[in-house]
Amino acid sequence: MYENLSSDYDRFVNWGDRLAYEMPFVETLIAQLQKKPGDSLAILDTACGTGMHAITLAQRGHRVSAADLYPQMVQIAKENARRAGVEVRFESAGFGDMQETFGAQKFDLLLCMGNSLPHLIDEAGLRRALLDFAAVLHPSGMLLIQNRNFDMVLRGQQRWMEPQVHREGADEWIFQRFYDFLADGLIRFNIVTLKRHNEEGWQARVDSTLLRPQLQRDLEQALTGTGFGELHAYGSMQGKDFDSETSGNLIQTGTKI
Repeated sequence: MYENLSSDYDRFVNWGDRLAYEMPFVETLIAQLQKKPGDSLAILDTACGTGMHAITLAQRGHRVSAADLYPQMVQIAKENARRAGVEVRFESAGFGDMQETFGAQKFDLLLCMGNSLPHLIDEAGLRRALLDFAAVLHPSGMLLIQNRNFDMVLRGQQRWMEPQVHREGADEWIFQRFYDFLADGLIRFNIVTLKRHNEEGWQARVDSTLLRPQLQRDLEQALTGTGFGELHAYGSMQGKDFDSETSGNLIQTGTKI
């Protein structure tokens, strides 16, 4: 899926609005980890996509590494960092491969954003990834996970998400996301990409992948069993408390014990 989506990913996401919304909360977590204001932290961004969170953190003076499973995403991330004039170490690596790629106890903060963790579709894969996250964090390092609120999605069988629209000159894109709820409990996540030039006929592509919805209580239990404590669940990247019935997202933090 993401091999195909990589060339359009920065059209699909409105990065200006998203970073303006999310980064103040990330900065509050960073402030909790800094021994004194302005300290540079070692930060790892997993499933980094085209690298925009990592680049923003590097622009703010932090020592940032980032990884994505898909080389196509990593290549675009490297080009984005070059254009931004910052140094970020980007590697092609998936969940469970962080310690092998970057080494043990290297980071103060680890990010797993963009509803990435539910792409692990079995408990063994999730446990391996969380143990790996713990391995690369310093003692008392922090993990930040950003998922959809699957408690609410499953309860209401919420299939459709808001479409995203992007224009560049005579070219126009529409991205429509939706879920198929499967009998085995997994979700098929679909993105329809529509593109046209000069208001001519639309060209369509559908990309799909599987997700395993992670309920808040299950994710918390998995974190407790893999070396994390001081867990807190937020309902948005504004730091509001999590409400399983109304929150759009599950923002889960934990500290390596």
